[in-house]
Parts: sequence; structure tokens; C-alpha cells
Amino acid sequence: MPLFEFDCVECGEPFEKLVRNSSAEIVCPACGSSQVKKKLSTFASKIAGSGSSLSTSAVSAPTCSPGGL
Repeated sequence: MPLFEFDCVECGEPFEKLVRNSSAEIVCPACGSSQVKKKLSTFASKIAGSGSSLSTSAVSAPTCSPGGL
């Protein structure tokens, strides 16, 4: 069941709604108006192996001294 985002034309309230049927009437939960605009939504996905969010400035390079360890 898709989740859609809407803006109410009457009161300006943004809201989300689970929509089972594309012909279902959507009403604003704040004011009850049926004059709503569907917002363009994007989704986020996670790619496997990209779980680290360390920035390069937070990681220091190892230091080596002359002559080894």
C-alpha cells in the first residue's frame, strides 16, 4: 500500500496518507477539505556496503617513523 504526501489547498497543512485505491477521495485530517495537492515524493535507498558515513577529515592517516616498528 503506497504512502503519499499531500498539501491541503485550504489550510496549507502537509500530511501523509496510505492510499489503497487511486480513486479514493483524500481529505485533509486538519480541516476536512478534499481540495488537496499530491506532492512529488522521493525515496531513499541504502546500497549494500555503504554503511559507513565517516568523513575523510575525521580519519587520520597512520604515521610511520624511520626505521620501522
